[in-house]
Amino acid sequence: MNSTQFSESPEFLTVGEGPASRDIAMLTLPAAEGSDLPALMWLGGYRSDMTGTKALEMEALAARRGCQAIRFDYSGHGQSRGEFREGTISRWLEEAEAVLDHHKPGKVVLVGSSMGGWIALRLTQRMREKGMAPAGLVLIAPAPDFTSELIEPKLSEAERQSLEERGYFEEHSEYSSDPNIFTRALIEDGKSNRVLTGIIETGCPVHILQGMKDPDVPYAHALRLMEHLPADDVVLTLIRDGDHRLSRPEDLAKMVSAIEAKLVPSLY
Repeated sequence: MNSTQFSESPEFLTVGEGPASRDIAMLTLPAAEGSDLPALMWLGGYRSDMTGTKALEMEALAARRGCQAIRFDYSGHGQSRGEFREGTISRWLEEAEAVLDHHKPGKVVLVGSSMGGWIALRLTQRMREKGMAPAGLVLIAPAPDFTSELIEPKLSEAERQSLEERGYFEEHSEYSSDPNIFTRALIEDGKSNRVLTGIIETGCPVHILQGMKDPDVPYAHALRLMEHLPADDVVLTLIRDGDHRLSRPEDLAKMVSAIEAKLVPSLY
């Protein structure tokens, strides 16, 4: 349906001014001629990048369906410039909004993984402030408010002391030989971006995919998120043996099905 080839040579978009300026790497698959389907926009997780399995699977679906696919790396991630330790939810949200504004798709389905689920919800709020709404949200192991809900309550005394004295603390990562680094700026900024404080109105259908064996984001967090979405058409798929990544073939098939339902709802 779409003969366009994938391109791994990124385009760069400058976001911010002066010392806050950083170049954000983007990879875009154009829509097939005449397509009126929504674009698909990938919002990755903390320390992940746009070349991960789920992001590529989303783009492959876009190629089959003939719709636009937008992928990008947050500053300090992947091919984008900027220091990772300067990253905050506000900073990465600004970049996501700038990428969306740069492409100006008529309709868009936001696909957010882990922290990207939080960014997707905040980006949706920004869109609604402008009188717009996504065509749909697909949230994979979403981690809204993870700084205040999942990190702060579990801080050890040593980690609290490190935050106070060094401005950050390190944590072993299950997914990398390098430790996770959480800064005081990230945690403080997270408080101003919380979404689990009242009703979240997205104005679109939402599908949440959540593993029940997720060691990073417990499935109770997804259940709580649902409680904050009473006005929306929300589907929650709990995957009994699913982990945080949800990158097995059977997990990817569920993700693709959820996205397709947002692209062509009349087929489902």
